[in-house]
Amino acid sequence: MTDLHIGPAATTDLAAVLDFWKAAAEGTSISDDLAGVERLHDRDPGALLLARRDGELVGTVIAGFDGWRCHLYRLAVHPGHRRQGIGAELLAAAEERFVALGGRRGDAMVLDRNERAHRVWDAVGYRPQEQWTRWVKPLGPSPAGRVVGAVDREPRP
Repeated sequence: MTDLHIGPAATTDLAAVLDFWKAAAEGTSISDDLAGVERLHDRDPGALLLARRDGELVGTVIAGFDGWRCHLYRLAVHPGHRRQGIGAELLAAAEERFVALGGRRGDAMVLDRNERAHRVWDAVGYRPQEQWTRWVKPLGPSPAGRVVGAVDREPRP
């Protein structure tokens, strides 16, 4: 794969990444907008890794490290470039990043219904943890103006 280049996204890549995900990624995320991707890039410019072949964007992965755990999101390879090892190369680059940052174990968010992705993750050594279930709660303003996720509490003495 000598013609494959993997490196961090630049600010100028972010809009193209969103377009890429529409064609190559399975499902959508609450953060799939320019503001969300810009926030990620501003907070950790090395987290969004892009794979390019001859200058064309062919794959992505988000390799986020919060100082405690290593999280993988948005592993996506363009449909016309799948089954060429690009996903494995992206994950190897993400794992190198994690090791350099002091990470000890990577985890990935993978849709249950995405059987093709399960085969990819399995092939590179990842396994599901059946004892875990992901719990989520949207945060931010609700239509009524109240912050979703806020809890009314009595003031502490």
